[in-house]
Amino acid sequence: MTEIVFASAARSMRARARIRDHVYRTPLIPARGSYGPEGTSLLFKAENFQLTGSFKIRGAASVMTAAEPGQKLITASSGNHGIGSSLAARSLGQDLVVVLPESVVPSKLEKIRSFGVQVILHGAETGLAELHAQKLAAENGWRYISPYNDADVIAGQGTIGVELLEQCAGVDNVFIAMGGGGLISGIGSVLKAFSPDTRVWGVAAIHSQALALSMAAGRVVECEHLDTLADAVAGGIDEDTLTLPLARAVVDEVVACSEDEIAAALHVMAQDENMLVEGSAALAMAGFARVADRCAGQTSVVLLCGANFDRETIHRVALG
Repeated sequence: MTEIVFASAARSMRARARIRDHVYRTPLIPARGSYGPEGTSLLFKAENFQLTGSFKIRGAASVMTAAEPGQKLITASSGNHGIGSSLAARSLGQDLVVVLPESVVPSKLEKIRSFGVQVILHGAETGLAELHAQKLAAENGWRYISPYNDADVIAGQGTIGVELLEQCAGVDNVFIAMGGGGLISGIGSVLKAFSPDTRVWGVAAIHSQALALSMAAGRVVECEHLDTLADAVAGGIDEDTLTLPLARAVVDEVVACSEDEIAAALHVMAQDENMLVEGSAALAMAGFARVADRCAGQTSVVLLCGANFDRETIHRVALG
């Protein structure tokens, strides 16, 4: 396992050199509030301030800067990955096709089209759009950009870990929300390669925890997916995902949080930290809150992975 961790960390170092002019070096912000026992320090790695409001542009830019010159690229996502990929394509002058479901929210369709990429509408829901994108990639020799199951995507997300270690030398704990696993695998590999004593905490939403359950089982398992405030991390994982062995190698402990805990974290971030973040970012904060007493006297970092939220939901949960 050490070999794949070091290999992923090395890819992140190379990705950092390729993408640094195309992404924002996000700040590491001390918490305003007091959390945990006296002497506990909490910092926020603020990817909510990243271009497009999410870390996803890092992985997309990593793929595009590693691709063969002139290679056409295709992806399928109406969320953070699709928006981040579209901006990266415009910034890097790459030819990108984005497949979206016919049911896509008009505002998201307009946002993605605004970056000048080619858009194809196909299927009634996101899963069908993804299958169509993969089919087009296979038929035409295009490169499909997975939101997480791609070594270059994982490497791009790992550049957050590189920045974090530059910004704070003595990090004891890092809390990261888990979806498909690209984010925690990338950052975790960098941390374990260059700061092995740093404890990596994976935070899962109880309503959709495919990666957490798969890590426990040692293989990809199916699980029930219910609606969650952390909707950006919801859904299953590919049978052949690269992230499962990496996550099992770099994650020290997993915390699974309820919807009430995520809602409480959204409220804390808005009311105490003056930051509106998406549910998946609040999920990481909820994980820290659950084990804050175990982090007494230590320096902990909560990764705020994004700030793309539904206005009605955020007003009701965080500001109500």
